[in-house]
Amino acid sequence: MKPIIGDREYFKGISKIEYEGKDTEKPLAYRFYDKNRMVAGKTMQEHFKFAVAYWHTLTGVGSDPFGIGTKIFPWLKEENAYKRATDKMDAAFEFITKLDLSYYCFHDVDLIDEGGSLEEFRKRVDFITDYAKKKQDISGVKLLWGTANLFSHPRYMNGASTNPDFDVVAFAGAQVKNALDATIKLGGENFVFWGGREGYMSLLNTNMKRELEHLATFLHMCRDYARNNGFEGTFFIEPKPMEPTKHQYDFDASTVIGFLQKYDLINDFKLNIEVNHATLALHTFEHELQVAANHGLLGSIDANRGDYQNGWDTDQFPVDLFEITQAMLVLLQSGGLKGGGINFDAKLRRNSTDLEDLFFAHIGGIDVFARSLLIANDILENSEFLNLRKMRYNSFDSGNGKEFEEGKFKLEDLFQHALQNQNIQPISGKQELLENLINKFI
Repeated sequence: MKPIIGDREYFKGISKIEYEGKDTEKPLAYRFYDKNRMVAGKTMQEHFKFAVAYWHTLTGVGSDPFGIGTKIFPWLKEENAYKRATDKMDAAFEFITKLDLSYYCFHDVDLIDEGGSLEEFRKRVDFITDYAKKKQDISGVKLLWGTANLFSHPRYMNGASTNPDFDVVAFAGAQVKNALDATIKLGGENFVFWGGREGYMSLLNTNMKRELEHLATFLHMCRDYARNNGFEGTFFIEPKPMEPTKHQYDFDASTVIGFLQKYDLINDFKLNIEVNHATLALHTFEHELQVAANHGLLGSIDANRGDYQNGWDTDQFPVDLFEITQAMLVLLQSGGLKGGGINFDAKLRRNSTDLEDLFFAHIGGIDVFARSLLIANDILENSEFLNLRKMRYNSFDSGNGKEFEEGKFKLEDLFQHALQNQNIQPISGKQELLENLINKFI
């Protein structure tokens, strides 16, 4: 892939990032991510489908509740919204192609500012997606997924599809329609719903049952519209327990799966699992992946990490080999992601202000996933990991245990078995041995 430069070069002095091996001393090189390397029957590129997240990467200027932004991005300087949007897209495709990645993803308002009316926003999105299509055609970069930002504008302070005001629900529907049209136009492979304000701050003023029913109706409408207009991809719901609401309806993977089953959406929707959202729900990343995989619904990943001393969504770039190796064990054993990929929903720290820091952050995140994939595959192929776990359940591989698993036992049969097997001895779970095994391969 050749780097695509627009009217000006934003990342001067940085050429295409290449794989140079683990012994390279160059900070602007991949040490472990060799996109064409085969691992467990797929190339690394096929396993990951890494995507650049438009929002944090191109618009995250470092602001927080205590201060304005610290980063001065040259692609955000123009006052004219249309010119600012094309500058930003030039920077995006230069960055993506210099990283030698093949995908990106966006919220609608990441591409271009909303403007003063729905009609103006539609016009602006049409303009910038025309420009994006040309960029995609030239570069070969593809859209992993699109989505609509239904949480930032004040109109959504009480939710979007779950808002108690029908006018807001209708506006949210119009915005999703536009975002779906944009995604279809750009050949997007998936579409994401993240209900940032689909929840409540207090039950005192909330009819939860009614709001959940409205959410389900809304998702059915969105699915039907997309299918009727040629969208063949997968819809993802991204779980998160809280923030900005006190309680979000898509709390965690189990909650979302129950919702999809209850409202007959299970055949069209899968899950987009985010690391930091898992930990906010007091789960591990690998737990949420496993829950989704158990139901065949592991669709995509938002890669990041939280600060484990802070109780909010810090969206830092991933660095923890032990954590990501456990995640890759789940990924490999479940057959991989169903339609999606891995985007870096992560932002530079407020005091990381150089443009090259964007490269350091993404290279590090990509390499930690690549290295963890290699470690996990090595563990599965060259250790006792699988056998140690299997041995814990060997009482179900024959005899009464097997009949129980096959549904041939009744409660009375369990009673009779217990009468004859009362001298139960503790069996070690060998957790420490397995943890040591992972560290050995790391």
